Amino acid sequence: MVRLLIAKIKVRLAAYTNPLNNKKGFPMPKGYILSAHRSEANAAKKAAYNLLARDALELAGGQVIVMAKPGSNLSVRENGIEQSTVIIEFQSYELALAAYESPQYQEALAALDGGADRDVRIFEGL
Repeated sequence: MVRLLIAKIKVRLAAYTNPLNNKKGFPMPKGYILSAHRSEANAAKKAAYNLLARDALELAGGQVIVMAKPGSNLSVRENGIEQSTVIIEFQSYELALAAYESPQYQEALAALDGGADRDVRIFEGL
């Protein structure tokens, strides 16, 4: 009984000291950037953007977890448009926002130069 109690205390202490957890010892909600295209992007501008964007977002701690393209297993509903959709995950909302606003990602956006009509959302997970 005592060993079980000590083991539970150790797990709880580890949770409190983990920098990815909040002050109550629970995992912090992750942050996400969602990019949903409304129409086909300009191929040359998209290529220039792609050369810079992924590296910039990964450098900021992001990881692409979803990349759906038209013609793949992508089903749209309600007001959806069958175009590319990308979701990038970060350890927190603040990191996702900082990645979008970073000079490296802003350089990628400058390369895109209006060549894509996208709905971009930055949000916190549960």
